[in-house]
Amino acid sequence: MSPSPPHGLRSDYSAMKKLSKPVYFTGFPALKVLILVTGLALAACTWYVFANSLRDDSDVTWFAPNAGCDLHTHPCTAMLGDKGRITLTVDTDGRIEALEIVPLEVHVEGIDAQHVSVDFIGRDMDMGLHRFGLTATAADYFYGQGQVGICTQAVMPWRARVILDTPEGKLGSWFDFDVIRS
Repeated sequence: MSPSPPHGLRSDYSAMKKLSKPVYFTGFPALKVLILVTGLALAACTWYVFANSLRDDSDVTWFAPNAGCDLHTHPCTAMLGDKGRITLTVDTDGRIEALEIVPLEVHVEGIDAQHVSVDFIGRDMDMGLHRFGLTATAADYFYGQGQVGICTQAVMPWRARVILDTPEGKLGSWFDFDVIRS
């Protein structure tokens, strides 16, 4: 014998109301919006940490460039203390322009450089990471291509940072230039 149904119900439990279709909450989907906003905030934080970890230059020994350098017109040189010298050439016809691919050449003197990279960073504004690895083409010469990002400012101040990986650690210098919006 089967147990008796709960009080007030028939044996086939038909006293429960059957719904013809599911009922959906039609109010403001606050939980979905909160999940979306939280996801976007986490993505932004992750991007910030990742971008800054790639740009980390705390292990680079920096040396000031020679004064009076204009990358638009001629190569720029920096003495790396008593270790040697680097020369950066941006081979353009005239001025360096935003979004144009420019040839980059670094000549290294007196230093055993295993790898050379050039970063273009905004001096007054975070423009993201623009790092270009160069390839050794001959003894003490490294070549590659780079590109300066676009900005809404009429004149955007940039810094070209040359970073050398050497057996003694990372060495670097920088060269400042401006890009005029065309």
